[in-house]
Amino acid sequence: MITSPAPGQTAAARQWFLARTDLASLVDGIRATGRRLIGPTVREGAIVYDDIHSAADLPAGWRDEQSAGRYRLERRTDDRVFGYTVGPTSWKRFTFPANLPIATAHRTATFGFDQPVPEVTPMAFLGVRACELAALNVQDRVFLGGQFTDEDFRARRAAAFIVSVQCTTSSSTCFCTSMGTGPEVHGGYDILLTEIDEGFVVQAGSPEGAAIVAKLPTRKPTHAEAGAAVDNVEAVRTRIGEPMPIPGIDARLKLQLDNPRWGQIAERCVECGNCTMVCPTCFCTSVIEKSDMDGKVATTERQWDSCFDVAFAKIAGGDFRARPRDRYRQWLTHKFSTWMDQFGSMGCVGCGRCVAWCPVGIDVREELMIIAPPIAPVVRPVAVEPVAASPGNFSVARLASVRSETEDTTTLTLTDLDPAFLQGRPGQFVMVALPAFPAVPISISRFRSNGIDLTIRAVGPTSTALVNLHPGVKVGIRGPLGTFWPIEDAYGRHAVVVAGGVGLSPLHGLVDALVANRDRFESISLFYGTRTPEDQLFRDDLAAWSVSKAIDVAVTVDRAGPEWKGRVGVVTTLFDKMSWDCSKVTAFVVGPERMMQASVQGLLSKGVPSDRILISMERHMECGIGLCGHCQMAGRFVCKDGPVFRLHELGDMFNREGI
Repeated sequence: MITSPAPGQTAAARQWFLARTDLASLVDGIRATGRRLIGPTVREGAIVYDDIHSAADLPAGWRDEQSAGRYRLERRTDDRVFGYTVGPTSWKRFTFPANLPIATAHRTATFGFDQPVPEVTPMAFLGVRACELAALNVQDRVFLGGQFTDEDFRARRAAAFIVSVQCTTSSSTCFCTSMGTGPEVHGGYDILLTEIDEGFVVQAGSPEGAAIVAKLPTRKPTHAEAGAAVDNVEAVRTRIGEPMPIPGIDARLKLQLDNPRWGQIAERCVECGNCTMVCPTCFCTSVIEKSDMDGKVATTERQWDSCFDVAFAKIAGGDFRARPRDRYRQWLTHKFSTWMDQFGSMGCVGCGRCVAWCPVGIDVREELMIIAPPIAPVVRPVAVEPVAASPGNFSVARLASVRSETEDTTTLTLTDLDPAFLQGRPGQFVMVALPAFPAVPISISRFRSNGIDLTIRAVGPTSTALVNLHPGVKVGIRGPLGTFWPIEDAYGRHAVVVAGGVGLSPLHGLVDALVANRDRFESISLFYGTRTPEDQLFRDDLAAWSVSKAIDVAVTVDRAGPEWKGRVGVVTTLFDKMSWDCSKVTAFVVGPERMMQASVQGLLSKGVPSDRILISMERHMECGIGLCGHCQMAGRFVCKDGPVFRLHELGDMFNREGI
């Protein structure tokens, strides 16, 4: 049992120094307790964990040279006992044996089943590294932390006395710093050793450990010895180098299940299963039945297995993970993603065994960074302070050009603007006014280098007057106002834009931004519906987008004559093109309110999360800053709190009449 130091007792006060020539006293002291001592020893060209009978069995003067697909032992120039990193075996071999009888069935005088009661010899593990302590803790969560427990594992863990060793050397395959598991040992041991030139700095982590240390020929370490112990471990951290960007890797991998890299790895992988066999945390098993000759007694035995095995996923209907790429993807995503979902931690501790013992040198670190590279930090922009925000104060802009879109809709390009207008964001709007006409809110449909586009449908006095203006005329303008499309929320996901009729206008700038950042998204799709073909906006852009590889465009109309060769039906009929995992979709929706309600229901039924559905509301706005009350929507003002909302922010207000 690990204990805390007494009040006022420092870590240094609990340290002792054991001379190298006295290491045998530790080995003999542990064996004197009756425990089976297991530690590192040299066997067949590798340092493995096996029975230790004396200090002479330890690998004094040996080091291992490791890299991707390579492991070699070499002689050191000193007599360091723990001057290596990790070998092909792990402590899992002793806490979770490769073969274990788990049940016996008999039909002799009676018929029944018996489960063996664990009978475990007390053990002592000598030379447990920080990453290996972490691996034991990972398996604790797997076998002891859930609804069902493995009683044999529980007994073996309880029977294990841990002598841990701080890492004072490293290999090119080590990445414990990336996984947060080392090289320092922070707890979970009975005795801790840190090897320096003269011997070992020793700490006790439990009463049983302290009892053994008390019988050793130790003394208090000098300041130089205690400092060397700290410095040696810190030097290892420096040698390993900068950690990989692991935070968020679990979510990033979930977005890359169809990455073509899986197939490229499969072309190299020989499916030997080495990576799973040497892994200190992998726990996949299968069971076999052994019977006596007359079939009266049968034993069920659990054996280590590997998800790389060609028979591992076979069922009556075939193999649900038949391709090598599927098996490699299963292993890697389990280690670094779905293990977190199941057990609350990663399934990898960064020991590097899978890298060294892969016969073709596949480096899991390299593959992770290719398949699921870190996403650039999302800097969420803040809306610029609007120009002329006061309801009675307008800036002046010049009408540069007028372009007809449909019979009743026109795009105006305004220039000579205050530079702040050009810092606005897609989804925002401006208030536009002419002398003798009330101001009206107009969405910014496109940002240009020297101006903005306003696409206006003539439905009232002000909008009709605006679409009939000629280039060169001055207009009043306030803004940019309101919330904007949070494009950053769609990074790494499928971006789906759903527009109805003139609703494509406030989405126009969004589509521009999505296409300009195409490499940040899994895919981009535009679903656009209008009443007739003649009602379509931005036809030149639709044509250009349709031939572009950056975005998939699907259009439909409610009704059309025989000359229309496209799709006929409401915009939601286009949702059958959404063949991907819709939980990974961010949707942007604008159109008539009934159309948006139908689209939202269609997206929700497909599995798009409500907090990933963004809509832009249109209401009567006069002040644009939440002071006049015209656009109130329950507890919100559309002009100030919107017009862009997340669906879950609105709750049932979105579908409720009269709000």
